[in-house]
Amino acid sequence: EPVVSLAEVLAENEELEKEARAVLGGSDHERCSYSQGAVKRQALYACSTCTPPGAEPAGICLACSYECHGTHRLFELYTKRNFRCDCGNSKFKNLQCKLLPEKGKVNAGNKYNDNFYGLYCTCKRPYPDPEDEIPDEMIQCIVCEDWFHGRHLGAVPPESGDFHEMVCQTCMKHCHFLWAYASQLAGKADQEILNFPPLTKVNSLEDEGIVLKVEESEEQKKEIKKESGVEHQDTKEEKQTEQFNEPSTSSGSACPEVKRPLFSDLHITKSEEPVCKLKELQSKPFLKKDTATFWPSNWRSKLCTCEDCLKMYSDLEVQFLTDECDTVLAYENKGTSDQETERRDPLMDTLNSMNRVQQVELICEYNDLKTELTDYLRRFADEGTVVKREDIQHFFEEFQSRKRRRTNRMQYYCS
Repeated sequence: EPVVSLAEVLAENEELEKEARAVLGGSDHERCSYSQGAVKRQALYACSTCTPPGAEPAGICLACSYECHGTHRLFELYTKRNFRCDCGNSKFKNLQCKLLPEKGKVNAGNKYNDNFYGLYCTCKRPYPDPEDEIPDEMIQCIVCEDWFHGRHLGAVPPESGDFHEMVCQTCMKHCHFLWAYASQLAGKADQEILNFPPLTKVNSLEDEGIVLKVEESEEQKKEIKKESGVEHQDTKEEKQTEQFNEPSTSSGSACPEVKRPLFSDLHITKSEEPVCKLKELQSKPFLKKDTATFWPSNWRSKLCTCEDCLKMYSDLEVQFLTDECDTVLAYENKGTSDQETERRDPLMDTLNSMNRVQQVELICEYNDLKTELTDYLRRFADEGTVVKREDIQHFFEEFQSRKRRRTNRMQYYCS
């Protein structure tokens, strides 16, 4: 039987709590989210007890998972976008939502996949999979939101984990325009796999081997253009270019503003219409492969937002790609921030409900328990031995015994 140290247990527990706060912190655990309509992103669950394989798929919000399905077998779906809680609607034959009984029969805007039956990836297996002995990380596609084994993506994920989001093979075929961006934005591993050929024409900065990368600042770009003999655009023209390429979001000030460097110098026409960045990239050689792709932070802000591209996103039903607040990271950051703001110390809440004498007594008891438990556990840590259930039980029995002896002495002297 594997042995773990107390420090390892505490560290793992802290990491699990941190992850739970990030995922669940952005969702309401007390009120059903149905009244909010299709929530931009929320933690979701599927109930195998109420909607087993063969029944219509359905998703429930965090609050309903606690209140209406607390004793049921649930599949954790992590987060999904633009979803409205199904709990108690026509898909649930013998269950009424306890939090919001009056709901429509169906939510036509919801999208479902095999995840709602506890199956994931192209292999359609559960996770964790008791029959799969190969250790492999599951990665979520940000388009279809299915989860995939790293070995089933057609490309090896970057070993360093140095990527922000992943688009699976099927979704790369659906969002074919992304291949034009891949040579500029996708991770290094992708560029090696794609084996992009050298460009033959020399008519721009990129063709001369000067590629403006995401990490470069505006000052670096200006210096590059100066060394290449390219004149600067005037300040007004630069501001117009930045304005034209600002991605549209629906979250207002909820997400921090991000500076958005351009791929290259976009030449403004006489009518001051912005050049389509996608067309500019598609005019250069690029390859398409049957693989998933891995993308860096802030890559969405580099997508073209001209009128034609916005229409294309709408036709492909991927308008969310230009919204940086749609990312799972943005949701997790908001959840963590909200949790830190709302978290209250239960000890302080208890103290505030007591009079001064009770407060002093409780603080003394708490400090005694903390000191004695710390000293007790330190012995195990120093000796490198495992803390067992009976060890903890023995400690508290001894602690209570000492407490009773102290109380009895106080009663004797007071009588």
